Amino acid sequence: MMRLLLPLVLMVGLAACAGSGDDSVSPDELFGHRYEGIAPDGRETVLIEPADSSEVYIELPVFLDSVHVRSAHREALPGEAVPVEVLIKGALPDACSELNEATQERMEHFVEVTLTVRRPRGAICTEVVRPFRFYLPLDGTFAPGSYSLRINGAAHPFRIREGGVENG
Repeated sequence: MMRLLLPLVLMVGLAACAGSGDDSVSPDELFGHRYEGIAPDGRETVLIEPADSSEVYIELPVFLDSVHVRSAHREALPGEAVPVEVLIKGALPDACSELNEATQERMEHFVEVTLTVRRPRGAICTEVVRPFRFYLPLDGTFAPGSYSLRINGAAHPFRIREGGVENG
């Protein structure tokens, strides 16, 4: 059975420049390796691109295979909040569809994310399932504790631990 949630908190030494507000730290350094292009699992890494304003689109929720919560690639000190990224794996239903928008709403320890796909209205598209991966940084930082992440209605609880590794 495929795991729907794989929380990762990796323990590494803290460097002075590794603060959560440091924009000079690359996502690879902060959250661990990211794949560009097509990954070994055959999924293409996709970004959300602006829609063509001359097109009319149909918007639908995206189909998700799995969700992996990745906190900053360092341990949280007592009381320290860390950034969190979500690796979302899913599939686009045809050759015309693309990721449309990811919205977030956070209330304390609850985060609601809606991820949609768009396709041009009336377009004739080749029906081919296109597996993808999408990296979504969550807004703000997360102090040690338990959280509930809901993406397109499906719950994905995760935990940020102080001074340790969360093994899921």
